[in-house]
Amino acid sequence: MEGAVIAEPAKAAIAPSTRPLIRVKAIAKTYQNGTLALSDVDLAVRDGEFLSLLGPSGCGKSTLLRMIAGLGAPTSGIIDWPQANYDVRGEPDRHLGFVFQEPTLMPWATVFDNVAMPLTLTGMRRSELTGRVDEAIAMVGLEKFAKHYPRELSGGMKMRVSIARALVVRPRVLLMDEPFAALDEITRFKLNNDLLTLWQTQRWTVIFVTHSVYESVYLSNRIAVMSARPGRILTELKIDAPYPRTEAFRTSTVYNEFCRVTSAELKRAMPAGEDH
Repeated sequence: MEGAVIAEPAKAAIAPSTRPLIRVKAIAKTYQNGTLALSDVDLAVRDGEFLSLLGPSGCGKSTLLRMIAGLGAPTSGIIDWPQANYDVRGEPDRHLGFVFQEPTLMPWATVFDNVAMPLTLTGMRRSELTGRVDEAIAMVGLEKFAKHYPRELSGGMKMRVSIARALVVRPRVLLMDEPFAALDEITRFKLNNDLLTLWQTQRWTVIFVTHSVYESVYLSNRIAVMSARPGRILTELKIDAPYPRTEAFRTSTVYNEFCRVTSAELKRAMPAGEDH
């Protein structure tokens, strides 16, 4: 069994702040081989919103996400955190959690120790981190599996462990790079629902990279559609549908219309001669 998220009852999401939490200004990225991956990317991410980055393969979605995380630097342009505190080196305190495409778990470590890793790397003692790790594991519904090893888990459960590892740092911003792409449809739908429940109760800002029109519409307040390489923001779509979102929304005419409009924008973003 995949387990159920332990969280408060679902409630309508607080409307995102109008103040930007992150500003991406005129970002460009050129790789050493001369490939221009991103060009003139402008984007404002508001505090508390669920924003999806949607676009064709190779458009730079993951590259942009990694630069927001500080895992790479732009060739030109600025990524600003207007609301962040700054440490003694003048660097922003971003409180980030990152969920990668693959769970990337340590096979020799238990679920507990995999989730604890970000805190262990800071030098936190086990007696100090135990409560936080237990809390993160409970958020993703894996309390009964804390002593299990990755080889004993399903694909969906491994991804839950990866999400818990991001949550253990108590992030303000959760960055997710196609985390459910390799999962079967039933598991993916379940994790979509669980992620929304967590987002509504924890009040993070989420930036979610996906290739799926249907997933982006179901999850998001807003979708930023990126053009083919060199990537830029082609258009932004507001998904003005209330939360909580359930299977009733997924089968509604409103959802289908949002998907139709989003699909049309994604098709416009595709290189000439390619189809979605």
